Amino acid sequence: MVKAVVGANWGDEGKGKITDMLADQAEVVIRFQGGANAGHTIVNSYGKFALHTLPSGVFHQNVTNIIGNGVALNIPKLVGEVKELVDRGVPAPNLMVSERCQVVMPYHVLFDECEEARLAGKSFGSTKSGIAPFYSDKFAKIGWQVNELFMDDDAIMEKIERVCTQKDVLLVHLYHRDPIDRQELLNTIHEYRDTIAPYVGNVPEFLEKAVREDKTILLEGQLGTMKDPDHGIYPMVTSSSTLAAYGAIGAGLPPYAIQQIVVVNKAYSSAVGAGEFTSEILDAEEADELRRRGGDGGEYGATTGRPRRVGWYDCVASKYGCRLQGATDVAFTVLDVLGYLDEIPVCVAYDIDGEQTTEFLVTHVLAKAKPVYVKLPGWKCDIRGIRKYEDLPENCRKYIEFIEEQIGYPITMVSNGPGREDIIYRESPLSR
Repeated sequence: MVKAVVGANWGDEGKGKITDMLADQAEVVIRFQGGANAGHTIVNSYGKFALHTLPSGVFHQNVTNIIGNGVALNIPKLVGEVKELVDRGVPAPNLMVSERCQVVMPYHVLFDECEEARLAGKSFGSTKSGIAPFYSDKFAKIGWQVNELFMDDDAIMEKIERVCTQKDVLLVHLYHRDPIDRQELLNTIHEYRDTIAPYVGNVPEFLEKAVREDKTILLEGQLGTMKDPDHGIYPMVTSSSTLAAYGAIGAGLPPYAIQQIVVVNKAYSSAVGAGEFTSEILDAEEADELRRRGGDGGEYGATTGRPRRVGWYDCVASKYGCRLQGATDVAFTVLDVLGYLDEIPVCVAYDIDGEQTTEFLVTHVLAKAKPVYVKLPGWKCDIRGIRKYEDLPENCRKYIEFIEEQIGYPITMVSNGPGREDIIYRESPLSR
């Protein structure tokens, strides 16, 4: 069975924890898109980890962890993550990298930094990981697939010259930087080739066999629906599709193989970077209180450390996010964080020029949206350690059930703490 674990909103929903938990019953976990620009925080018996490229199945010895062809692969960061795991007592993961995966080159990071500096106050809030330049090159057909690192030097140098001829025009005349050193780039490619060689494989062939053998395969997405370049808050989006449907492309699977789509959805909202965020808490003191209590050790980016923007739960955005993902199940996370509140606002509609809507609209219209809130009573207690849904406080259950009714998708998992074991399974009346 193939399952996808993806985000409903702006990312940072807790996908790493849910993937780590579901990997207990899986044989394969695949990262299918994105790069090291975002992280998945995981807490388990080995400790607390922030994974940036590695799939969240690396803590399970029975799992083959795959970097799919849709990923922006930063090779030094990947091997650095593997080393960190081993240094902290985690057994070396069983890892495979698709031979068709493309590689983030040093000049991708350089271009990202240069462009953000040029845009200044109008920048996209990039993590400067080279992601947008990387995907631009991929679709301009001047990217580097992993298999190309193994070409002979004459072929590599021919491609280096062809690519750098384009790059140098921008570097020298737009950004006023030095041209790319061809020999240094060739040396880097040799280093990347030697480093990645033990892991490279034919992923679609491997997956075809795994599907025939009825193994459980998890597709792990990065970020969430609102950061999708087609269906998100364009242009303040990422550069690869964050939708479960792309999992088939980014891994090398037939689309009909995906049978379950677990959409991870926070009990409140958060976002890193710029872009429309209707339910954002604008009062600095109120926002800082939720940020400080939220997530696992506060709402700060796992990759950048940047403070996340925080807001109340947004039914409009979440319903849209679940719809685009094709949710069969919703995993409702960090619910325990809200236990300090007397009452909890929930955004149930947007007011746009005096008219209310429950549809998530295009970006320039969203810029005018104001949240319409309903306030629900809080439960004013710590719910960590509870393992049965019926043992949750009544107001906590009412909060979950109200949101489920608003979004129209079944909440079948409730996370009430950062650990792998902090999960409540629930029979939803909306389950298909």
